[in-house]
Amino acid sequence: MALYSEKVMEHFRNPRNVGVIEDADGVGEVGNAKCGDIMKMYLKINDDEIIEDVKFETFGCGSAIASSSMATELIKGKPVSEAMKLTNAAVAEALDGLPDYKMHCSVLAEEAIKSALDDYYSKNGESANKSGE
Repeated sequence: MALYSEKVMEHFRNPRNVGVIEDADGVGEVGNAKCGDIMKMYLKINDDEIIEDVKFETFGCGSAIASSSMATELIKGKPVSEAMKLTNAAVAEALDGLPDYKMHCSVLAEEAIKSALDDYYSKNGESANKSGE
């Protein structure tokens, strides 16, 4: 049995949405000191709170890169409210699974997006839980 799914390998070899958004509306950076992975997410959000663009920079293993890439694909074009609900399980599932010892990579992707959304809300003077959920 292969260690990594074809989807993980595909997103590792050809990651989507890599780069920097200079005038990003939200930027989030998270890291895992234990494994050394660092992820930075950049969000461009329009007036209707739709994520128009998302880019990432990841320093880490193949699973971290694949998780970042897939996470950006899952939230691009979606409303901020939907992006806030993204879970690491959804990222891992979209990649057709990750080995247990690499699940923290999908957790980092979730945290990076939430960190960028928190940054967006703080810049706009709102809290991320403004809808009282």
